[in-house]
Amino acid sequence: MPPLLVAVADSVFPTLDPAREVLSAIGATLQLSPDATPQAIVQTAANADALLVTYAKITADMIAEMKRCRIISRFGIGVDNVDLAAATAAGIVVTKVPDYCIDEVSDHAVALLLALVRKIPSSNAQVHAGRWEMKAVVPIHRLRGSVLGLVGFGRIPQLVAPKAKAFGMRVVAFDPYTTADAFAREGVEQVEFKEVLRQSDYVSIHTPLLPETQNLFNADAFRQMKRGAYLVNTARGPIVDEAALAQALDQGQLAGAALDVMPHEPPVNSPLLGRENVIITPHTSFYSEESLLELQRKAAEEVVAVLSGKPPRNPVNPGVLQGSAKASR
Repeated sequence: MPPLLVAVADSVFPTLDPAREVLSAIGATLQLSPDATPQAIVQTAANADALLVTYAKITADMIAEMKRCRIISRFGIGVDNVDLAAATAAGIVVTKVPDYCIDEVSDHAVALLLALVRKIPSSNAQVHAGRWEMKAVVPIHRLRGSVLGLVGFGRIPQLVAPKAKAFGMRVVAFDPYTTADAFAREGVEQVEFKEVLRQSDYVSIHTPLLPETQNLFNADAFRQMKRGAYLVNTARGPIVDEAALAQALDQGQLAGAALDVMPHEPPVNSPLLGRENVIITPHTSFYSEESLLELQRKAAEEVVAVLSGKPPRNPVNPGVLQGSAKASR
C-alpha cells in the first residue's frame, strides 16, 4: 500500500513543519501545491488521501478530480471556500478549527472599536502632520454607559462581551443558534437582529458567511441603526454591502467603521479607502505566532484522525461519518 499523501492547496505559514510533524504519526507525506490555481491544486491533490486548505476555493469540479480524498481540513474557522454539498456527495469529510484564534480575534475587535471611537489613527495622523489641537478630533463620546451590539454569539463574541463590559458598556447580542444559557452565563441580553441595530451605539459582526448573511448589513440595516453609530467587522467581508456602508458614512448615518475583512481582498478601488473615519486592517485579526502554530497542528490532527479511522473533532458535514465515507476512493 502506498504511503498516505496529504496535499496542501495553499499556505500562509512560514513553514509547514508543525503540520508535517503531526502527520508523521501516520507516516503521511505532505505536498504543497506550487500555486493556488485550480489546475495546480487538482494536479497536486488528484491522488491525495487528504487536502489541507487555507483561502483557496475548492469547487465541485475540483472535488470531482480528487479520487482518493477522504477529508478536506481547513486551516481556519469558516468553510465558505469549500463546496460542502459536493464534498458531502463525494463522501469527503470537511473539518474546521473553530477555537484556534478566539483570543486574538476578540482582542482585535475590541482594539478596533477603541481605536475607532477614541479616533486614535486619525489623531495620530493629525499630530504627525503638525496639527496639535483637540478640535481636529471632536466629538468623542464616553464608552461607559453605551451599548455594544454583537451579531453572532459564538466563541469569539462570548470573549468580546466581558472585555467590552470592563469598559462599562452594556452588551446585547443576536444569535438564533446559541443557547439561552450562554447569554445568561455572560450576562448578555439576547435580542432580535432589529433590536441590535436599534439599541446599539456600536455593532460588532461575528456571524459566519452564509447565504442568509451575505450583505446582511445593507442600506436597510444601516437605516435602522442609531444615527452616529459605529460598525466593526472581524468576521467576513461579504456580510457588509460595501457601497451601502460608504453611502451611510457619506450621509452621516454612521460615524465610522473598522474592518479587518473586505468583500475583495486586497481591496481595489473600494469606496471605503482613504477615509479618516474608516480603519482597515489586512485580515490579521486571527494572527499571533501562537495561534498559527495551534491552527496548523489542529488542522493536521483532524487529518490524522480521519485517515486513522477515528472521528474528527470538528466536522462540518458530520453525516458523512455515518457510513458514507470510503476507506479509499
